[in-house]
Amino acid sequence: MTTLLLVRHGLTAMTGPVLAGWTPGVRLDERGRAQVAALGARLAPLPLAAVVSSPLERCVETAEAVAAGRGEPAEKIETDDRFGEVRYGDWTGRPLKELAEEPLWRVVQAHPSAARFPGDAGEALADAQHRAVTAVRDWNGRIAAAHGPDALYAVCSHGDIIKSIVADALGLHLDQFQRIQADPASLTVIRYTETRPFVVRLNDTGGDVAGLVPEPPEERSGKDGLGSSDAAVGGGA
Repeated sequence: MTTLLLVRHGLTAMTGPVLAGWTPGVRLDERGRAQVAALGARLAPLPLAAVVSSPLERCVETAEAVAAGRGEPAEKIETDDRFGEVRYGDWTGRPLKELAEEPLWRVVQAHPSAARFPGDAGEALADAQHRAVTAVRDWNGRIAAAHGPDALYAVCSHGDIIKSIVADALGLHLDQFQRIQADPASLTVIRYTETRPFVVRLNDTGGDVAGLVPEPPEERSGKDGLGSSDAAVGGGA
């Protein structure tokens, strides 16, 4: 029952008008720093077993804010390239307004599983989803082995990567992932069980997190007569 907290990085000067991708040196701006400071304070009560980040600066800075909210040093943050942004190839650094005129734009919108970004460094969206979901599975096993099956951990990543992980958790084909939203500095929570993942929160930008603290095993065992992987018919209480 490992619980994953997916955090999108805060705002940068390029967020929105320009596709930053793997452009080096893209850091949080004043708005983004304020966003992630508030997020770090909000997540401070949670017993996070680890904070993992995309290697890109805007995510590392976001992860540092999450760690700082818990009074932990930045050195404890681990990076994993598999949580890095989609490699947009020749689209990197170009304005979205300009990219929207490209024929590939419609493929990305309506049939993203068929989209591969142009250029030698371009990546297919399906490949990006595969590496990200594989990373989640690896980290779930690693965290559970070291900290127990009820552990929580955070991953700081990027919008399309987070959306692709959520699509997998919901059992959606990648072609449906554009229906999911992940705003800057938002929190998305997925609880993984033996039977299925549960999407607990999606694109949360300000809710209380007390309900994410794991219950003690003695209180949870046999609660409502359900197993840990069972979904409550009717929604439960």
